[in-house]
Amino acid sequence: MAREPASTQQEGVEPDRYGLTPHPRERFDLVGHGEAERAFLDAWRAGRLHHAWLIGGPRGIGKATFAYRVARFLLANPDPAAAPAVRDLAVAPDHPVARKVAALSHPDLVVLRRTPGTDKKGPSSVIAIDSVRRALAVFGSTAGAGGYRICIVDSAEDLNVASANALLKVVEEPPPRSIFLIVSHSPGRVMATIRSRCRKLTLGELAPDEIETVVEGLGAPWDAIEPGLRARAAALAQGSVQGALELLDEERIALVERVRAMLARLPALDMREVLGLAELCAGRDGEEAFAALMATIDMFVTQTIHARAAEGAARLAPLVEVWEKSRGAAREAQVLNLDRRPLVLSIFNDLAGALRHGEAA
Repeated sequence: MAREPASTQQEGVEPDRYGLTPHPRERFDLVGHGEAERAFLDAWRAGRLHHAWLIGGPRGIGKATFAYRVARFLLANPDPAAAPAVRDLAVAPDHPVARKVAALSHPDLVVLRRTPGTDKKGPSSVIAIDSVRRALAVFGSTAGAGGYRICIVDSAEDLNVASANALLKVVEEPPPRSIFLIVSHSPGRVMATIRSRCRKLTLGELAPDEIETVVEGLGAPWDAIEPGLRARAAALAQGSVQGALELLDEERIALVERVRAMLARLPALDMREVLGLAELCAGRDGEEAFAALMATIDMFVTQTIHARAAEGAARLAPLVEVWEKSRGAAREAQVLNLDRRPLVLSIFNDLAGALRHGEAA
């Protein structure tokens, strides 16, 4: 069974929702990340709840789901003394707070995210400064029932310089009982002045069986997927539910296995393999193959950086620079409808060069 994502370019589709899956604010079960949940609960029980949390980790592992879970919990349980028996961050789906959060109608919760598309234009590419200023106006008032005012940022990567600075002003001097939950796929690249004011909470990759559990719980059409295909996708997803959902297709799994094998041999390159892959990504028929290629390389680069973090920024900088350049070139190729074959060749050559540089440093 092939995957069936809905395009986030469609009118009204939320950019922070993946395809046909429930939005993170509509998910009430948290799979994995028990350590992060316990850390937050310990701080809440002790009355030492930091005002800003940087929730980091790879894409598709449940960071936004965790942020909404925290928001529901704090809005439903503002006073630890009144809820001594709490064991986790769960809030029942029929709780009034849960219903308001799901509808984005709770007066003490603001969400900073890219805006959906309309019939006249696509979704916004960044979180604009005007959106930040309007949303953060809630922090100038008193929270209902003496509770918390909460801001979820999903994600920090979507802030531009102006909107990040607008957020920083409030994070620097937060009003009482204000909580900022900042989701980030690359916490090390978040503006340093914001990062320094946050408590870091890193969520790790999910195990394949945990990914399968999440996929099964997403409802139609995901719950009808053949178990063997779901297991193969979960094993290749590198800890990401989103990665697994993008792999629920036999041809795509074969392509990802091929690309991963090529990446594993870097900096060694077989140009015949690269040329064959470039041909596969060419033309309109190659759009999905190219998207799968870029997603696989993105995971490879992210995991390589995490695995080699102890080597220091200087040795990893060339790899980061190459990947940022490659992603920019991919966006340009899409906008201008350019031939993707030279880009594929360039990406593999540049990645090989960056990894050779890292070995020699």
